[in-house]
This record gives sequence, C-alpha cells and structure tokens, in this order.
Amino acid sequence: MQGWAPDFVSDLTQKAVDEQLIDQVMPVAGDAALSIAQRLAREEGIFVGTSGGATLAAALQVAAGAKAGSNIVCMLPDTGERYMSTPLFEEIGVEMDDTELALSRSTPSCRFDVDTVSAVTPVRNLAQPQNPEVEAFVTDVLNKEAVVLFALEWCEFSWSVRKLFSRLGVDYRSIDLDSVAFQENDRGGKIRAVLAARTGATTIPQVFIGGRYVGGCTELFDGIRDGSVQVMLDANGVTFDHGVQIDPYELLPRWVQPRKFA
Repeated sequence: MQGWAPDFVSDLTQKAVDEQLIDQVMPVAGDAALSIAQRLAREEGIFVGTSGGATLAAALQVAAGAKAGSNIVCMLPDTGERYMSTPLFEEIGVEMDDTELALSRSTPSCRFDVDTVSAVTPVRNLAQPQNPEVEAFVTDVLNKEAVVLFALEWCEFSWSVRKLFSRLGVDYRSIDLDSVAFQENDRGGKIRAVLAARTGATTIPQVFIGGRYVGGCTELFDGIRDGSVQVMLDANGVTFDHGVQIDPYELLPRWVQPRKFA
C-alpha cells in the first residue's frame, strides 16, 4: 500500500506472525483498493485512503464467503486528505465547480465566501420565560468567578478560547452547556436563554471577565490584540503570563479561513 516502504512489516504485524495469530492473508489489487476507497467517500461519506479501501475490499471478500448472520469487524484507521494529490482523487478538480459552490453556501455558518469567524449556533427556546433558579445560578457564577466561559464541549471556537487561556495561564470556569451535567431538563438551553436575554447575543461561546460580558471568540481575540482584555484581567486580579506573545487568531481552526476561489 502507498506510504509503506517495500518489504516493511510493522512490529505489531510481525508479532502476530510469530505467534501464529493470522489465519489468512488476502491480497487486494490496487485498482480494487482505489475503487472501494472512492465508493466509501461517495456512498458512505467515509474519507479514507488506499489502505483503508484495501482493508474494506478484503473484508468484503470475507463477507462473500461467510455464513449468513456472521459479524465481521473491519477497522479503517485512516484519513483521506493525504491522498488528495494521488490517483485516488484525480477526478476531483482543484477548483470548486458550480454545484460544489452552491452546496458550500447552503449552510450560513460554514460558507467559504464570507467571514465565518464567529460561530453561528442556534439557541433553543430563546422565547421561553426566564427561570429564576437558572438566573440565580448564572448571577452566582459571575459574582464568584473572575473569568467565566460559557461554552459547548464540541465547539471549535470554544476550544480556541480554551487554548488561548491555557497559553496565557488564565484560571477560568468553563460552563459546558451541552455536557451531561447540564442536559437534564434542558438546563443548558435555559442558561443559554438567560445569557441571550442579558447580552443580546445568541452565539456560543460567551466570555465574562469580572462579571462583565466581553463577547464571543472574535471579541475576546480582538481584545487580546488591542490589549483591552489584558487590562480587564489585571483590574480583576487575574494572574496571567504578561510575556506571552501570540496572535489569538492563529488558534482558530483552519477551516474557518475563506477560500479565495469561492
């Protein structure tokens, strides 16, 4: 397979050979590996390379001769982006065609032709009546903690804020609204409604310093760039490394950068 040196056998594979754990070796033609990898991307949305395609091709051969009801495990520990310049994806044009451009514009928060630095995540039930207990919880957190991050566990913008605080050595409280701790009775959604009513912002993350709303990821990064956030941290007695020199926008995921040809 591409990427493996000739005659190279990994230590794990060699041990399996030595311990006679291999029942059968199934050769797979290169064309079959390419074809299956392309079908995985096209039909299943699974993006793998030629070794992944070869693995599934072998599994399909096993399945063809297996008894009805058999369970077959096939692992594809691979990723396809390293193969973009190979024959595996030679039919994919370098530039996006009209159909791909239209598709890229179908999701407002993921467009390549506009600035998508700020995460656009819908807030559920913003019109719901404010919950006094939840309002009290938010107020208590903001009064007790100097730096508070209202975040989502799997939000890349929230990750970028966490990376920044980590680089600076800032101690902060993270309220992860989609975590198990806030899922019961839609507590996370109720907190988001309270935040939206207080700040007028419907996006996450939201950052507070000394009880004052700083903004989301973009506003925080802009404040780091112009020094206003550092002033707020000092004013609220938050210790951090003043010597760190960093452009916070470098911490954003690469996919948010606009595509020139879009």
